[in-house]
Amino acid sequence: MAAEVKFLVFAKAPVAGTVKTRLAPLLGDKGAADLHRRLVLQTLNTVCEVSDNVMLYCAPDTDHPFFAACAQRYGIELEHQCRGDLGVRMLHACIDHLKTGTVVVIVGTDSPALQADRLVEAVAALARGAHIALTPAEDGGYALIALRRCAPELFSDIPWGTADVISETRARLQRLGWNWTELEPVWDVDRPADYERLRNEGWLDVLPR
Repeated sequence: MAAEVKFLVFAKAPVAGTVKTRLAPLLGDKGAADLHRRLVLQTLNTVCEVSDNVMLYCAPDTDHPFFAACAQRYGIELEHQCRGDLGVRMLHACIDHLKTGTVVVIVGTDSPALQADRLVEAVAALARGAHIALTPAEDGGYALIALRRCAPELFSDIPWGTADVISETRARLQRLGWNWTELEPVWDVDRPADYERLRNEGWLDVLPR
């Protein structure tokens, strides 16, 4: 693919009580925030293994010390997420980069099973002619979306955080008449059962500190 490929990692600051709240009854607010922090680091490890063209899109802004530490640790750029729901924020980031001819790969931070080979596969799918590549999540969302074109319909009024995200995204892509590729699904860490899976599969021992 001749176009530049930019990886955008979307992450919230690891503030207790604001992240991984469905895990707080099990881990406590601080424990849930620490797990979120480690998942962000795991994602950055994976993405930076594939590319040195990485931006960390930070919420609510870039001021949290954790983000500065990430920039120093990985040598990446920081950018704040604009206001609005997740769709508005992703659309804004996509438009900024796609207008320069850059291919965009947006990566979430909930899926440690999203490994480097999946990122490479997504970019390769676009190089073969797909407009979009998706890595579905087992809970009905998606962990990655790679784009070489964008439209507001792809992100507007999507029921984010529900089991209908991927099905609604497929419907939007069909209406747009775009071709897309779906990679093998991965699982997210959001609920106590996911934490048990994280522990049982040995991820707790390998997540960065």
